[in-house]
Amino acid sequence: MKRNIAILLMTLISSIAIAQKTNYNLLIGTYTAPGKSEGIYTYNFNIANAVSSLKHITKGTANPSYLTISPDNKFVYTVNETGNTSTVSAFIYDAKTGSLTFLNKVDSHGADPCFITADAKNVIVANYSGGSLAVFSRQTDGSLSEAVQVIKHNGKSIDPKGRQESAHVHMTRFTPDHKYLIVNDLGEDQIYIYNYNPTGKDKTLTAKKVLKTNAGTGPRHITFSPNGKFAYLVHEFNGSITAFNYSNGNLTKIQEIGTAAKDFTGKIDAADIHVSADGKFLYETNRGDANTISTFAVLPTGKLKWVETVNTLGKGPRNFTTDPSGKYLLVGHQYTNDIVIFKRNKTTGKLTDSGKRIDVGAPVCLVFN
Repeated sequence: MKRNIAILLMTLISSIAIAQKTNYNLLIGTYTAPGKSEGIYTYNFNIANAVSSLKHITKGTANPSYLTISPDNKFVYTVNETGNTSTVSAFIYDAKTGSLTFLNKVDSHGADPCFITADAKNVIVANYSGGSLAVFSRQTDGSLSEAVQVIKHNGKSIDPKGRQESAHVHMTRFTPDHKYLIVNDLGEDQIYIYNYNPTGKDKTLTAKKVLKTNAGTGPRHITFSPNGKFAYLVHEFNGSITAFNYSNGNLTKIQEIGTAAKDFTGKIDAADIHVSADGKFLYETNRGDANTISTFAVLPTGKLKWVETVNTLGKGPRNFTTDPSGKYLLVGHQYTNDIVIFKRNKTTGKLTDSGKRIDVGAPVCLVFN
């Protein structure tokens, strides 16, 4: 009885501590060239009032456009997007100070890596221009091995503007059950589904299935609902979203829905897509001539219902994220060098300008810790 009471008290104390936590680290990956960015930025973000303050700048790392934090929160891994000389870097992460201490960097085995993901065993990178994905083992000290597996895609598709003359791997994301890896190839208009064996070395990834997407649309990013039942793929060229049922490594299409107005004739360049932590709403950004973010309600069937589309109040919205409280949504603008902070209505999903900004050079990736 006493033991049960003790456990109950500890649980209550932990819940209160979480509820009272107001300050979180926000890590920002950027382009250092051309532009005014100096590297990776760590900000303190107060979820009570959306006030941010700079904690640390990690300098001396070129174009750390996309980054990820290890599951144990001890290490940060980032791409260095520098064309044919591209690398992948590992850092020790001090959450208290926000500082990153360089460990090592290795060849990315493909030009222009544009996405990176990590679990307890491996780091996996999508090389856009190289049309490849590479798997790196995590060493006990957090550093990276040389690539243990490199998979090169070789196809193309029909885009008349020349963006699909070769493969362009744009994202690598684990499925919610962590048994598979989803790989979007914008150049081929295809989704690759790989079996995942975390200790498989050169057989870490093995082919399971390839899905054709609509020709000439450019599959870019995919996200999953929190319950793991649904997936949503955004296509870069036309901004459309494909909704899927997900089960055991299989994606079954249930809907196709647009994000741009029917009379819109400008360049869309869709960028990012996420489902809110409560699973009720999906958000998607368009760059190009649009510079918008759209809100959709997620129905019980997994299908989407449009709610609103608003201007992101900047140019070149790339990555965006919601803060841990779900009260704010932050959009990074690559070309206006700022992060716009929106208030998020948890009931309607709608966004309004908070008036608060973070000024930082060419922000590309936003990660809360």
